Amino acid sequence: MNKVSRSFALVTPCFEEPLDAFMTTAYLIFRVADNIEDCQQSFSWQQARFDEFQQLLKEPAFASNILSSWSSENWPGLDADQKQLMNLENGLMLWQIYALIPNDAKAIIHCWASAMVEGMKQVLDRQQAPVMLTRNGISLPAQENDYNRYCYFVAGIVGHMGTELAINHYQFNLDVAACLLAGCETCGEALQKTNIIKDFPEDLANGICYLPDVWIQEVDDSPLFLKGAPKSWTQKVLTNVMVELNKSVGYIMNIPYEAVGYRLASLMCLLPAYQTLLFAAQQHDKLFTADHSVKISRSCFSQCIEDAKSMVRDNDALLKYSQELQKSVEYAFK
Repeated sequence: MNKVSRSFALVTPCFEEPLDAFMTTAYLIFRVADNIEDCQQSFSWQQARFDEFQQLLKEPAFASNILSSWSSENWPGLDADQKQLMNLENGLMLWQIYALIPNDAKAIIHCWASAMVEGMKQVLDRQQAPVMLTRNGISLPAQENDYNRYCYFVAGIVGHMGTELAINHYQFNLDVAACLLAGCETCGEALQKTNIIKDFPEDLANGICYLPDVWIQEVDDSPLFLKGAPKSWTQKVLTNVMVELNKSVGYIMNIPYEAVGYRLASLMCLLPAYQTLLFAAQQHDKLFTADHSVKISRSCFSQCIEDAKSMVRDNDALLKYSQELQKSVEYAFK
């Protein structure tokens, strides 16, 4: 976990046992699907790997054979740590652990990992929604709804999966479960949109822009060349993320206080995202330029952890925190 996501590696220990093991395993399985999508191979090659991934979800006993085959692939576009997850030597244990998970939790992971793969196939297949097009050699979603659809496939689904695992673990009553399920997708999508802002230059270097083409055209494609954008446009992009983050606050407030681990883990995801957005707003003149750099400091991240601990049983403090962050972001654009 620490090799593929240092931040989430700090979050998973917050969960009570065995939820921590289920969440960690599920996260890494989702990363396997991400790696197939990110691999710079043909669509037909990716489809074949997705079919094998689906087979692993259904019959993890086949992991040795499938990973042996994967070990012979080059996996272009993936870094060394990502490639390790795809080979027999380093990846087999993940599927062995998955096989040991109780059937109820395993069924949840299977369901939503399968849904993610079907969504990724649609993203990669230019004949289906979300509509992806190419502008100046860069692939990007066509409309705002395509942008939102993409974020649902790669992150909203993760939020749904995590929520169902939590409901199953804590045995929330029907009313609590219904409230959480109603808002479960927004947390994942909020984090995804935050990462899209943070990773904009890196994605661009890989030939991808996840912001919709209809927005990019409003500023004559200048972000695609890292030539910046007007303040009003940048504020619009960040405001779209802020809306998702604010919805996530409502989701967390619906998590019962007694589910301490799940509340703390959720807060440890949300607060750094808020601070990342604030940091972006405070240097909005550098966004979408060659100087675009949106990464909070270690000290800021550490403070987020302390803040999360302080409000794990305090919805009023969480609401106040989010309101103050929103005001700070608005002030940064004045």
